Amino acid sequence: MKTKSSILFEKAEQYIPGGVNSPVRAGKAVGITPLFIDRADGCFLWDVDGNQYVDYVCSWGPLILGHAHETVIEAIKKQAVCGTSYGAPTALELEMAKMIADMVPSIDMVRFVNSGTEATMSAIRLARGITGRDNIVKFDGCYHGHADSLLVSAGSGIATLGIPGSPGVSKDIAKHTISLPYNDLDAVYKTFSRFGRDIAAIIVEPIPGNMGVIVPDMEFLKGIRKITKEYESLLIFDEVITGFRVGRGGAQELFGIMPDITCLGKIIGGGLPVGAYGGNKEIMMNVSPAGNIYQAGTLSGNPLAMIAGITTLKILNEDGVYRKLERLGSTLFSGLKTAAEKAGIPVTINHIGSMGSMFFTEGPVYDFNSANKSDTERFRSYYKGMLNKGVYLAPSPFESTFVSLAHTQEVIQTTIDAAMSVMSSLMQD
Repeated sequence: MKTKSSILFEKAEQYIPGGVNSPVRAGKAVGITPLFIDRADGCFLWDVDGNQYVDYVCSWGPLILGHAHETVIEAIKKQAVCGTSYGAPTALELEMAKMIADMVPSIDMVRFVNSGTEATMSAIRLARGITGRDNIVKFDGCYHGHADSLLVSAGSGIATLGIPGSPGVSKDIAKHTISLPYNDLDAVYKTFSRFGRDIAAIIVEPIPGNMGVIVPDMEFLKGIRKITKEYESLLIFDEVITGFRVGRGGAQELFGIMPDITCLGKIIGGGLPVGAYGGNKEIMMNVSPAGNIYQAGTLSGNPLAMIAGITTLKILNEDGVYRKLERLGSTLFSGLKTAAEKAGIPVTINHIGSMGSMFFTEGPVYDFNSANKSDTERFRSYYKGMLNKGVYLAPSPFESTFVSLAHTQEVIQTTIDAAMSVMSSLMQD
């Protein structure tokens, strides 16, 4: 008997390419028909067939408070009756911009856009406009959205689907992107010694979250900060995932390393579409209409996204929030490691704060290439087993697992118990 999800997916394939609006959702890496979600509350999801799941995807990171948080929903409702979009300035944009400037160390001014992809794309244009240079450096496995110049060795969905880049990205565009191994400072020095005066910027995830969570080498981040200053290039931190996730001021505050431009998204929308890029006043005054580097968006600063984000950030500013998230994350990821050890299954677990990942392979996973060698077949079996036990994980070993404030120690312990059972069954297969 077909499930309602499978029936909906068959129909969706007739009208939507691949039946989904973002490739990883299709579930190809784990061999499933995607679940169609009916509703969500707290740390739980319910599919259209009525099945309940503990959610560790959290809409791919932004729902740090959990689903349908009462205060956020009430704020959205109150704003919605006043209108959903004006195409004109609002006080909400000013309030959100000031909150971000107060919380993120490197930001004095910020421009809102509608997605993380728009944020990184606009940040790169800004860097090129300021420096007058065309080339950028990124790192293998770091995903910065689907702008043409950033799909080179981009990790995440590209890795999951086995696509080396993407057709449709011209050679003339791709040639301006240099992709290097993550955490390899020597490769950066060699590249800058040859091309440094032509490099506009380095763009990097300070904590990669799209090739599994990779904890960076501090000397690597310090080194790329030093070399960009030396060559008068700009350093762009893509904190779309880590911004307000690993701490109040993001990874840059956690590590004490200040970029020139920061890209944000996810959490600042409180579950609604949003993105932003910001930096010091000298840099940001180059953006039109203050300067001559153009960027625009009809729905940028959308009032619903702004009020949802403002409400979320106010809650994250409360005392003890990040300590609680750290405790919840530590409980989950240490528990999963213990479960694997008891089952006799080799795993590598990387985690920082409330985000982490697990690879079925021995030894630390430091970069995109080693991550590709993980036992993806075992992950597939593990994924299906956990789904059958009511645990909803990202359908790819290269994506992050997220914990929200709505998760409880009890729910997390139930998840660990489920993992123990599933891993034990894997050893018997």
